Amino acid sequence: MKPFLTKLAQAQHRRRSCLCIRLDIVVARTPLPIQAYDEPMLPFARAIIEATHDLVCAYQFNLGYYLAEGAAGMVALERITRLVPDEIPIIVDGPLCITEAAASAYARAAFEQLRADAVTLFPYAGSDAVRPFLKRADRGVFILIRTANEHAWELQDLEMEPRPAIEDRPHSAPMPRLYEKVALLANRWHADGPGSCGLFMEALPEAHIARLRTLAPHLPFLVNSTRLEALHAIMRDGQTQDGLQPIVSVSHPVIYASQGEDFAERARDAAAQWAEAMSAYF
Repeated sequence: MKPFLTKLAQAQHRRRSCLCIRLDIVVARTPLPIQAYDEPMLPFARAIIEATHDLVCAYQFNLGYYLAEGAAGMVALERITRLVPDEIPIIVDGPLCITEAAASAYARAAFEQLRADAVTLFPYAGSDAVRPFLKRADRGVFILIRTANEHAWELQDLEMEPRPAIEDRPHSAPMPRLYEKVALLANRWHADGPGSCGLFMEALPEAHIARLRTLAPHLPFLVNSTRLEALHAIMRDGQTQDGLQPIVSVSHPVIYASQGEDFAERARDAAAQWAEAMSAYF
């Protein structure tokens, strides 16, 4: 197992949890006691991490929420990532990269400045935008595959032209939809390495998750979810053939569980609900 995946597996089994808390911090939504700070992102994140670090297998950060606060937000993000215990993976949601040079710059920012163990990427610029992130054997990339927003079908469900593609399928099988083709590409990127590759998606209908697992049996899944009720399907179909559990990423239902003085305690309670439900699968 590649180093990032080993670190992830150890974090999951040590805690019997595959919960990832996504610290998508909106300053206007931080609890009232935190809003008294001039720069509230750092103390809010510190309280959440201190309250939940023994329940999670990863923390995830979306650059957009921190860029929205200007220089102060980016300084806060760099400091926040240093609060995460070393044994817990850090995932940074990356922007769209088109050129190899830009991708190399973003890879350096994520892996060196923000201490990320893995990033999420939009893959539609092709291999040029992905391979710079895979040059480090100890890091990982999660390729955006399928989202659940209303108009996702406009591009993600496009049927590929029905022509031979020997490397991807038997001659008798139909060509996949676009998001399925990306999953097949991710298999190759993972095999070429040296870094590891996984698939990033939102909680989807059960058939989609099962289909993606069939297409990519060895790639870890990172699944954004908001409903505890969706957990069973994610856990049942999300495990790799090597036994690695999916990463289930949850944000606002945990971090904004309360707006009062007890916000960190309530965040821990919410995280514990997810972790307890996941423990049955270990």
